[in-house]
Amino acid sequence: MTPFIAELIGTFLLILLGAGVVANVILDGTKGNSSGWIVITTAWALAVYVGVVVAGPYSGAHLNPAVSVGLAVAGKFAWAEVPMYVAAQLLGAFLGAFGAWLVYRDHFLITEDQGTKLGVFATIPAIRNYGSNFISEVFGTFVLVFVVLFFTDASFVDGETVTIGLGSLGALPVAFLVWAIGLCLGGTTGYAINPARDLGPRIFHALAPIKGKGSSDWAYAWVPVLGPLVGGIAAGMLALVL
Repeated sequence: MTPFIAELIGTFLLILLGAGVVANVILDGTKGNSSGWIVITTAWALAVYVGVVVAGPYSGAHLNPAVSVGLAVAGKFAWAEVPMYVAAQLLGAFLGAFGAWLVYRDHFLITEDQGTKLGVFATIPAIRNYGSNFISEVFGTFVLVFVVLFFTDASFVDGETVTIGLGSLGALPVAFLVWAIGLCLGGTTGYAINPARDLGPRIFHALAPIKGKGSSDWAYAWVPVLGPLVGGIAAGMLALVL
């Protein structure tokens, strides 16, 4: 498996399961309707676990443009590889959103609220304050990338190639890390902490034939893209001076 395919499949699984749990909790008529925030944060953590298990041995399991950029800033990942990783992550996220929609298509049809339908795919802030929302995404992603850089050796040896990413923590520890971020810092924005996680599914929402879907809220879309990138860059820059 090439790094591109590994990042694509890993991110696909991440979003298929992550968007899937949100659909299960918030769409009308599901078995998990209204089961709450603990269910969502736990399942997102497990979704990361699944993606890391698959992609880790082949790409390091970045699964997130902010991780790729942050590691490159820290000098631990080649800048030349970043565009390929990001492309794979965005495509995987788009396809994962498509898969979640197919699974829950009947429930999308009976759900009338437009914001609920968008919320399956894209993050929506609890209180819309762009400055505060941006800061929330910066801090959440900073924690993610900082831990990847500083609490392990940030390396995974595959033959003669050294690849680093979320997989350097091991699949289970990184699941706990994402779970902690969601529980502790995710209540303000829904913790995208990953530009691909938000942008790929938001694009799918804009293009998909979802009845009564409403706006894709592009006015907010820059927050879960730029906030995580700034957080990842900040973590990588701090790595250079510590």
